[in-house]
Amino acid sequence: MTIGDLLDALAEELAGPGVPPARAVARDLIAGMMGEPRFWPTAHRDDELAPAAEQEIRAAAARLRQGMPMQYAIGRAAFRHLMLSVDRRVLIPRPETELLVDMVIAATRGRGTVVDIGTGSGAIALALAAEGEYDEVIATDLSADALDVARANLAAIPEDRRARVSFRHGNILEPVRGLKVDAVVSNPPYISRVEAAALPTLVRDWEPGSALFADADGMAVIDALIPQAAEVLKPGGLLAMEVDSARADRAALAVSNDGRFTDVGTRPDLTGRPRFVVALKRRQEQ
Repeated sequence: MTIGDLLDALAEELAGPGVPPARAVARDLIAGMMGEPRFWPTAHRDDELAPAAEQEIRAAAARLRQGMPMQYAIGRAAFRHLMLSVDRRVLIPRPETELLVDMVIAATRGRGTVVDIGTGSGAIALALAAEGEYDEVIATDLSADALDVARANLAAIPEDRRARVSFRHGNILEPVRGLKVDAVVSNPPYISRVEAAALPTLVRDWEPGSALFADADGMAVIDALIPQAAEVLKPGGLLAMEVDSARADRAALAVSNDGRFTDVGTRPDLTGRPRFVVALKRRQEQ
């Protein structure tokens, strides 16, 4: 079978109510499974496809028809310059989170020791290790299953950068208690459980709830993270969190109310909505 034949067949199979343009979905599915750019299948319609590859692509298409997100169906997701393995044990990395990496590298000049809290697939930690010159990047997660995914994704960064990354199991900053670090970064759970019904089904029904939802109207993990970050950060160290626009001001106020941070502020996402909270550990206690 040629790639074009499979593209035509999958476009017909995937067509249906509520489905995005089926040919584009089929094209993206084939490209993702082949590890090629999205328009590669169209440009290589006449290329012969190995039977094993066809079988794997058809299996991924069956997962899509069950409603599974594309990234889970193909088992990979792009994040900055990395291609990461993902499955239902971890959140799918979002483009917005790429801005968080930019902020941390800019603020730290890519140096020192940084801790990524709730690392999931390892996206933030691995991007920092690949693009910065950090002495150490520590990735923590309460989910041992998520850490298994993150460890496997270590292979996505250059070999000479891998020794800089370590993975630690535990809740929030407990795995690094007693250390002093230059930056704490996190994309924590921040969605209230009462908001679950309003989430897209691709998120609510497939991505891990432990990485999405938090008690106390979505603020429980944020409220716990802030004082713990103040304990482990060096004077002048950076706290950077991704939240949602509905909680950005509340999270910034919680950081300010802790009393151990200065230069507290929010930063916008690509749509201009406040999405990130950044602050520096005071150099002197008040």
